[in-house]
Amino acid sequence: MHKTCNRKNIKTSTDMNTKIIERINALRNKMSVEGIKATIVPQTDPHQSEYIADHWQVRRWLSGFTGSAGALVVTTDQAFVWADSRYWLQAESQLAGTGIGVMEEGKPGVPTIAEYLCSTLKEGDTVGINGLLFSIDATDALESELNKAGINLCADFDPAAGVWADRPSLPDTEIFIHDEKYAGESAQSKLAKILADANRQGATSALISDLAEIAWALNIRSRDVNFNPVVTSYLLVDPEKSVLFVDQSKLTDDVLRHLDAANVTAKPYSEALKHLEAPPSTAKVLASRNQTSGTIRRILADKLIIGSSPIALLKGCKNETQVEGTRNAMVRDGVALVKAFMEIERKMAEGEKLTEIGVADLLEHFRSQQPLYFDLSFDTIAGFGPHGAIVHYSASPATDATLSPDNLLLVDSGASYLDGTTDITRTITLGNPTDEQRHDFTLVMKGHIALATAVFPVGTRGAQLDVLARIALWKEGLSYLHGTGHGVGHFLNVHEGPQSIRLNENPTALSVGMITSNEPGLYRAGKHGIRCENLVLTVPAFSTEFGDFLRFETITLFPFDLRLFDTELMSDEEIEWVNEYHHEVYRRLSPSLNAAEQEWLKAKTAELTK
Repeated sequence: MHKTCNRKNIKTSTDMNTKIIERINALRNKMSVEGIKATIVPQTDPHQSEYIADHWQVRRWLSGFTGSAGALVVTTDQAFVWADSRYWLQAESQLAGTGIGVMEEGKPGVPTIAEYLCSTLKEGDTVGINGLLFSIDATDALESELNKAGINLCADFDPAAGVWADRPSLPDTEIFIHDEKYAGESAQSKLAKILADANRQGATSALISDLAEIAWALNIRSRDVNFNPVVTSYLLVDPEKSVLFVDQSKLTDDVLRHLDAANVTAKPYSEALKHLEAPPSTAKVLASRNQTSGTIRRILADKLIIGSSPIALLKGCKNETQVEGTRNAMVRDGVALVKAFMEIERKMAEGEKLTEIGVADLLEHFRSQQPLYFDLSFDTIAGFGPHGAIVHYSASPATDATLSPDNLLLVDSGASYLDGTTDITRTITLGNPTDEQRHDFTLVMKGHIALATAVFPVGTRGAQLDVLARIALWKEGLSYLHGTGHGVGHFLNVHEGPQSIRLNENPTALSVGMITSNEPGLYRAGKHGIRCENLVLTVPAFSTEFGDFLRFETITLFPFDLRLFDTELMSDEEIEWVNEYHHEVYRRLSPSLNAAEQEWLKAKTAELTK
């Protein structure tokens, strides 16, 4: 049976490769007709989103690569996907046999897309892009680099038009209101703050393209993008009358009344660009340089004020209602995880077959039983053994590994509740861990604890703290290539700016009310992967004559696997942190658990000693 399944998978893979080759050839024919020598297909939409609706999955459809980031570049005789370190292994596997190569973005010696095009094309050649899918900054940077080599940029080339015949329609799911008892502030209040910031930046109005920012500003949600409760729309915030450009079929009477109360009218999504072509003569429209497309910049011309988002910090710094809601959501999420991991252990102990997809299904099942549950916050990553080393691994029927006691299981998962969003990664042993596994896990946890216990002055940026999570690994010549922390939305996208904790510089300081992940890791290709993730809330610490200081409050509630700690590598303070955290996990979760569940959690949060 195992061999038969393999043959079927090979045949399916071969069929898909043939389709990918046909699609790339069709694109090249279109390029030839329109005089385009190369095209770039990014993984985004006209709103510069990280996660996108099926209608905008052009790169995925053309290449077969399913990662949430990475651009496809097609020339007349070559094709590559630029993938960051999270997706190197995945891209290599998914693109094998398609004629599309992998550029391991960020690795020394690997050219950027612009460098590649400038070295491959000739002077006078033209690169074609869909200008809606490139931000103002990205468009400017690309055009500048190409022009230096005498290469032209055409921003009116749509790679999907005429090539993707059965392209899915734009999403048409209904909008619903995110109640103020969860949001903590009215849409009217938020719009007033947005306009005040636009005025401060010299504008009379503000165009909001980012879908999460629109959902936050208007206290509305939908299901337009898998795992992201956003609404496909544009929002023009104006003192006279704000306009939401959205598919009219998505609007209910309740939503229309809600919008009207906030002095917002609704117009068809398809009319957004046309509306922007004829603004009032005195209009000055603020737009964010990295959230607004180059096409919109061209349309607005001298009416455009390019500035910073008036929403990013407002949305990133959660108010007291949102913070309390998220804390409550963490309790329910922790309860669901206790039930799910107990079931994983039961199945393993009784010899029942359990696969990676089965683990994901268990997590979704128990989370869905919790009050205020809405959806998963992203597609669960359950990677057993070598699959755990693929940073953003996604199990499929062809790769779905059966769990056994001889390796580690990495589970990265989360949920959207009406009062908060969760994101947690735990790495557990399914049997007797090796010395190497315990050593690796403990080094990762040393970094996790160092970041969790950090105290830092107001104005500190994530890049200034990132080393805390890595230094224990670096001292042994080990590292990981992804960021250490990303912002998390409130009943919104699990990946949210403006803050981050990573090696790359980000000018946004960590501020009170921000919720950020703490997720160092270590990945040994072909062996195992380890990641340990909690969400942390930035809170005041204390004040001295040297200024005000901040710290992190860990808000995720679920134990780490005690069997994986090598306490000989740990300081007394690190052991104490683990014990205090586990004590808090038991204190917060146990009232919501039955006797058997309490007993299980008691064992999982037992004292860690040398």
